[in-house]
Amino acid sequence: MANVKPFQPYRYSAKAGDPGKLITQPYDKISPPMQARYLAASPYNLVRVILGEKRDSDIAADNVYTRAARYFEDWIQQGILAQDPAPGFYAYFQDFEVPDTGERLTRQGFIGLGKVEDYSAGIVYRHEQTLSGPKKDRLEVLRHTRAHFGQIFMLYPDREGSVDQELDQATRGAPLLDVTDEYGARHRLWAIPDATRIQTLMQPMKLLIADGHHRYETALNYRNEHPDDPAAQYVMMTFVNMYSPGLKILATHRVLRNLQGLDLLSKVTSEWSVKKATSLTELKRELNSAAPQTVRIGIVTASEALLLSRPRKEGELDVPVLHQEILGKWLGIGEDAVREEKYIQYVRGMDAAAAEVRERGAQVAFLLDPTPIDDMARVAFAGGVMPQKSTDFYPKLLTGVTIYRL
Repeated sequence: MANVKPFQPYRYSAKAGDPGKLITQPYDKISPPMQARYLAASPYNLVRVILGEKRDSDIAADNVYTRAARYFEDWIQQGILAQDPAPGFYAYFQDFEVPDTGERLTRQGFIGLGKVEDYSAGIVYRHEQTLSGPKKDRLEVLRHTRAHFGQIFMLYPDREGSVDQELDQATRGAPLLDVTDEYGARHRLWAIPDATRIQTLMQPMKLLIADGHHRYETALNYRNEHPDDPAAQYVMMTFVNMYSPGLKILATHRVLRNLQGLDLLSKVTSEWSVKKATSLTELKRELNSAAPQTVRIGIVTASEALLLSRPRKEGELDVPVLHQEILGKWLGIGEDAVREEKYIQYVRGMDAAAAEVRERGAQVAFLLDPTPIDDMARVAFAGGVMPQKSTDFYPKLLTGVTIYRL
């Protein structure tokens, strides 16, 4: 059974200023230019805590992690961050435009605490492998600050939409937070003081990590380090119904560079058909039309736009086919090279991926269909995992909307 409970988060107070200058994208989506922009936006921007500046003078007593803890404690003492007066859940709605299609959607979820469970318990499931480097970094932030600043993005299967109905009731008044991020997505937050009904509805649910695998496994490691700390048994999560119409998975396209003697078309086997598109627009139109029985992979080179396709075998997903069959067997790019991102750049948006080839010197872009949510859930609930960056849930959950201090 899913163990979900309300909490009393810390949130930015009015004293801190414009929330749009304080909260950030998730740490792993913050590029160096974004970090610089956040640092300049406000002395209280949360980037100082979650992804601070490293200095040549850093030592054990003064480094990026000790400074993070100092900023966090100082902001609480100064009233920049204040704890809400009573525990509750928090409805979190995101209004956004889907890249590539322009469709307008609202994704609705709620923020609360979820019990940190071993995967073997059959309550929390993952769908991607993780890397050790990011977990070490996140564990140091957690050890020094004893707080979770971003939410794990959790999916739960609720075909009837019973929890969504509760959220619709809770969001009729003015929101506590209303901010638009740098990608044009609008983020709104409401307090839900009475958590009983939602807790009851969530109990029988399985939970599937959509985003935040590294942070979830960091919370597992921290729990194991502190088995007698009740607060360490929980981590902050945003829960979203995987059957909600506002849930959108985007494809993450692959762009390749620095391959020697790339001659892709000579490697295409007889089971695949190759169709030449007259333009990138035509290729995008093909990929945006439904064809569930076919594996389809777009190819963009400096001079051509092509569509590779073949019948889909039972249970096949496009991303593993690309990695195992095309990158692995045809091009000789092994799992280690993929993990190290030796040749591969991951890009959101077909136009952006094509521009890497046509304008910035990459050799080839592979354009993918998004992974259907039912297929992702089928793999995960069966105990399987998918290649890195098989899914891109859009938009991301902002960091600093609520903060769980242990």
